Amino acid sequence: MSLLVVGLSHRSAPVSVLERAALHVDAQVKLLQDTVAAEPAAEAAVLATCNRIELYADVDKFHAGVAELSTLLAQHSGVGLDELTPYLYVHYEDRAVHHLFSVACGLDSMVVGEGQILGQIKDSLARAQELHTAGRLLNDLFQQALRVGKRAHSETGIDRAGQSLVTFGLEQLASGTAVQDWAVGKKALVIGAGSMSSLAAATLSRAGVSEVVIANRTAERAERLAEILNESGDVVARAVPMDSVSDELTRADVVVSCTGATGLVLTAEAVAAGRGLDTQPGAGGVPSAPTRAAQAARLPADHGTEENCPLDLAPVPATAGFSVLGEAAVAGMAASELEQHAAWVDNAPRPQGAVALVDPLAEADAIASLATAAAVLGRVPERRKPEPVAEIPRPAPSLFLLDLAMPRDIDAAVHRLGGVRLVDIESLAEAAADAPMAADVDQVRRIVADEVAAFGAALRAAHITPTVVALRTMAADVVAGEIARLDGRLPGLDDKQRSEITQTVRRVVDKLLHAPTVRVKQLAAEPGGAGYADALRTLFDLDPETVAAVSRAEDSTTDEEGRGSA
Repeated sequence: MSLLVVGLSHRSAPVSVLERAALHVDAQVKLLQDTVAAEPAAEAAVLATCNRIELYADVDKFHAGVAELSTLLAQHSGVGLDELTPYLYVHYEDRAVHHLFSVACGLDSMVVGEGQILGQIKDSLARAQELHTAGRLLNDLFQQALRVGKRAHSETGIDRAGQSLVTFGLEQLASGTAVQDWAVGKKALVIGAGSMSSLAAATLSRAGVSEVVIANRTAERAERLAEILNESGDVVARAVPMDSVSDELTRADVVVSCTGATGLVLTAEAVAAGRGLDTQPGAGGVPSAPTRAAQAARLPADHGTEENCPLDLAPVPATAGFSVLGEAAVAGMAASELEQHAAWVDNAPRPQGAVALVDPLAEADAIASLATAAAVLGRVPERRKPEPVAEIPRPAPSLFLLDLAMPRDIDAAVHRLGGVRLVDIESLAEAAADAPMAADVDQVRRIVADEVAAFGAALRAAHITPTVVALRTMAADVVAGEIARLDGRLPGLDDKQRSEITQTVRRVVDKLLHAPTVRVKQLAAEPGGAGYADALRTLFDLDPETVAAVSRAEDSTTDEEGRGSA
């Protein structure tokens, strides 16, 4: 059997795909059960976090294992296999071990060096043990990964290379200001009471917010978290039911959301209503798209066509400062492409004596026209270098939203609300891509490489142990048979003589077997040493069922010990 991992993460897939493929707890349980029920897999564990979904399995066939694990991931994530496959990565044997150890050390995290992943790996192992899908291999692998991660954090300065996702997100909200200075006196609303939400509440508390309100579907968990925060003495905390979120939005300055919900927890409309934001066009809210008829009624009678327009759009008035800030989602196009046409509109020829109009309706309608044309053409043609485009001034944020959930809790459309700043997993991924790497990362990589080599050697040596045990068992049976034969031929031996002869025969057998068994363990631990177990079984004509029985006994003992130590 061999270790195989199939998965996708923020490094291989866009956030939109990760969001759709996210697995809730019930889906993880069903995935584990279906994996061990599949023919190629004997053990399975799922590592699902906000930016990765990975399925680990002990398989007997590589290609069949990859096909089966990929199919199961697609089935349980709800993303079609054809769509999911381009974003999947596969690691096998030592590469799979190296990958998990790197993950445990925070080297593969969105924020390099963050330590939250250790708790998530521990939870993953505990779930597999509870469902009895983790056998000897995955128990050993995940427990060793936890030890490697702890070693990396204790022996190096990897903690200085990164922070928790919560801290990094708060830094992005603070926009260059120290979090402690930015947070002082603010009122915080935390939606959810899981590990990530609890960390967010504790971090905000230490940062100096004046109040933390916890909203959760399970009231007991919210109340317990509020009680812990109050006991710390750093902040005043209270728990509220989820249906009070809209009321709390009217008072909150900072909102952090991380729930396991499959739909949106906060919509743009709910945020706008909670903050009393005007959603009419031009008011900094979410603009509505006017009809072409209404637009045409506002146009001057002598307004001509937009000559040389890249998209051959219907005529719209040239408007100074045309901006599509935040409107890319409407057309499904990149903002830079939309702004290219916006620049063309700014500089388009206009009738002599015409007055430039700053008309929100015209701006919104031009964007709607772009969206329609883009849907037909597939893209906005690039005909010229965009002119600089003046952005519409936005009010300073008065409400800060941090969405750490996958799939997202907060509607991305709140980006378009005036006075609101949203940081989510997607924007954190973009910001983390430019984060500097600490020198300690190289030291952690060396630790990972050493630990992978040691784990591989131990694993290969373990594979031959049942064969060695079976060999010694066979030798003991031979000794017992020969002593019994001796008793029949020399019945006059007294107990002392019989004992001395027995001990002598056993010492001879042990000495003959000692050097070969020690040496074969050493050879088996080296790369490519897997064949020595087969050679030993062939040379001594060992019964395969005897070897298998020893393996099953050892696996059973290890499984019980693993469940007790998790």
